[in-house]
Amino acid sequence: MSTRPRISFDEDGLCNACVWTEKKKTLDWDERESKLEQLLDSQRSQDGSFDCIVPVSGGKDGSYVAHTLKNRWGMNPLAVTIKPPLPTDLGEQNLQAFIDSGFPHIAISPNARAMRVLNKRGFIDMGFPYYGWLIAIETAPLHIAARFDCQLIFYGEDGEVEYGGSQETDLNPAVSFEYVKRVYFEAGYDLVLQNADLTAQELAFFDFPKEDLFGGTFPQRLNWSYFEDWDPYRNYLVAKEFCGLQEAEHSNAGTFTNFSQNDQFLYALHTYLMYLKFGFGRANQDASIEVRRGAMDRDQAVELVRIYDGQYPEEFEKMYLDYFEMTADDFHQVLDKWTNRTLFEIDGRLRSPTFVIV
Repeated sequence: MSTRPRISFDEDGLCNACVWTEKKKTLDWDERESKLEQLLDSQRSQDGSFDCIVPVSGGKDGSYVAHTLKNRWGMNPLAVTIKPPLPTDLGEQNLQAFIDSGFPHIAISPNARAMRVLNKRGFIDMGFPYYGWLIAIETAPLHIAARFDCQLIFYGEDGEVEYGGSQETDLNPAVSFEYVKRVYFEAGYDLVLQNADLTAQELAFFDFPKEDLFGGTFPQRLNWSYFEDWDPYRNYLVAKEFCGLQEAEHSNAGTFTNFSQNDQFLYALHTYLMYLKFGFGRANQDASIEVRRGAMDRDQAVELVRIYDGQYPEEFEKMYLDYFEMTADDFHQVLDKWTNRTLFEIDGRLRSPTFVIV
């Protein structure tokens, strides 16, 4: 969608996600794999200690990265999970299955009050209902890396490059923490923390540690998708076969897929807000990926988007109200605040807005 933040289009009207899909067919993946091998060899443990960190949720992507590092490249990754605030039973089962498949693992539960406050401030101030958790999945692994003297932290895909955002990092696997704050945190990190009014003690695991904690050299925050052609469906199949991943029994809220983002209930609210702000939701996002990887044609994708996109996760509303400690009126006011009036008209009788015809 042209409303996606940081998207661009070429002279033929192709978005940068589609341009990148075609560019990947001509990249020298052998050269990038060689760079990966050199990087891993420079940090490979000889004494059984951990030589890299992989943030995982028990889902397909982190499981795939950890499995590949261990079983193809002979590394000794330490898997780190930041416990989500509203976990699903399936998410917890998948995480345990991943651990049971043979990975050392640390689960971090940041201060629950601070997580709730940061998520609520993110919901109100940024239209981003798991903002606190998003912060922690970037900051907490740094604290763990410092304690285990790991210089490599591997995340999954570079979502900006893969899905049509900023192309600043297409030639570099490493992402700076300035970039994380500006792009991944939508330049709202300082605002949310200021409005949260939390103590330094409560913000443990939500802060970026100082460089001297690492002896003067920060670990490298790396996107695995730089080193090989990223394929979410392949990741799912590998995680299912080797890490015990199970998909949901039915399709997830707001989409037609059932094999990703199954770890927490707030993701459905996050993608609904994405729909309100930008006019595309989870089904559009998933369908676009399927079209680009050649598994679906555009007509099929459009039909699925018409059926599923923009569904309000009404079945979880009471859970959200309890978690954010908000009344239904206050909660809906925040949703209305973030609704893009250029795209939508609001009908007070309906929770799902209707597109403006232009």
